[in-house]
Amino acid sequence: MPENVLIHDATIVTMDKENEQNIIRGNIHISNGWITNISPPGSAESCPDVANINNTYLIDGTGLIIMPGMVNTHGHSSMSLFRGYADDLPLMKWLKKRIWPLEFKLTPKDIYWGTMLSIVEMIRSGTTTFADMYFNMDQVATAVQESGMRAVLSQSMAGVIGMKTISYRATRSLIENWQGAANGRIKIILGPHAVYTCPPDYLKKVLRLADKKDIPIQIHVSETRREVDNCLYKHGLTPVELLESLGLFERQVLCAHCVHLTDEDIQLLAQKNIGVAHNPTSNLKLGAGIAPVAKMLEAGIGLGLGTDGAASNNNLDMFQEMHLATLLPKGNGENPSLMPAQVALEMGTFRGAEILFWDDVGKVKPGYRADLIGINKSLPHLTPLHQVESHLVYSASGADVELSIIDGNILMEKGKLLTVDEEKIMYEADACASRLTGHKIII
Repeated sequence: MPENVLIHDATIVTMDKENEQNIIRGNIHISNGWITNISPPGSAESCPDVANINNTYLIDGTGLIIMPGMVNTHGHSSMSLFRGYADDLPLMKWLKKRIWPLEFKLTPKDIYWGTMLSIVEMIRSGTTTFADMYFNMDQVATAVQESGMRAVLSQSMAGVIGMKTISYRATRSLIENWQGAANGRIKIILGPHAVYTCPPDYLKKVLRLADKKDIPIQIHVSETRREVDNCLYKHGLTPVELLESLGLFERQVLCAHCVHLTDEDIQLLAQKNIGVAHNPTSNLKLGAGIAPVAKMLEAGIGLGLGTDGAASNNNLDMFQEMHLATLLPKGNGENPSLMPAQVALEMGTFRGAEILFWDDVGKVKPGYRADLIGINKSLPHLTPLHQVESHLVYSASGADVELSIIDGNILMEKGKLLTVDEEKIMYEADACASRLTGHKIII
């Protein structure tokens, strides 16, 4: 990969709130994985420092909208193998009858190829950073390292019989072997699954490990009404209140879903500066409900967007998540001014990065990581280009992405993947899915 990259004469969505102009025309200078400068527009030859830089790779940005890569704050990448296998079912039937039986059969090889399949989809649709919680996470980390992606990974931890020791030991091993790996592109955090799979005593053990290793936590919270009702019955507290009572919110924490929150829950999350991963498509498809996003934003909660796993979505297109995230509050509140396109873009980029504990990702700005995507702006559904932010949220899709750069490395250019073998990955993923389900994959 080149040491230096210059994207010249592009339309740039900076996502820099300190800059009066979010949309500018210019050149982006990248060196050793970092954005070093943004200069006035012009051809490569007109850039003042190009002639003095050795090994500079030039990218013509005249037909592109360059923006920060999408940050997917919640998912289970290996579940791409289950895409379309368990659709249109209630959550508990979905889990008990379809998903859990397959998960018991998963091998490390399945985890690797399922993750690689998701990575191909994410690169193609503009995601450059993703959060993942699942099993055999060393395989996920290997896929991240090989592909060039950036990720926040956690071993799913469960405090139930048969899983307590296994998941705890796997977590410690993951931290020791992968923390800061892949040139710093991999972060390991703790992943207690949820309050209904992790009893209070087990969560206290997780907290001790968090303190010892000084790392954050992610956990599923208040995803369904049933989860909240059961927690109230067993503990007399909502899941948010229970986690707070155990001291979890004295640490850095990311809560996934948060669909069924009381007003008191929302204020508590805001006071404790807890991040929330909003998964609109998955929440709707599983019939979990609609998260009170407008209330959370008003309270000042840090919000990002996530796709969840491909078994409950069924794709990993973050442009789709931005689109849906803006529409739900408008329809629910009967107010078209709720959740403007700019806010959805922030949730999909730097706000998502912030709740994933990455403060130098999510903006096109000197001093930030060079995690960028390029969108073909010469398309009928993006014409005329009156409002770039609105088009990205209301009109664009992941299929419009042609360029992906992560840590200064080019993973896709002109729609061609450069770091992974897409055809082989799809072949291997099909073979894994066929073995797991017993279904012959339709060709």
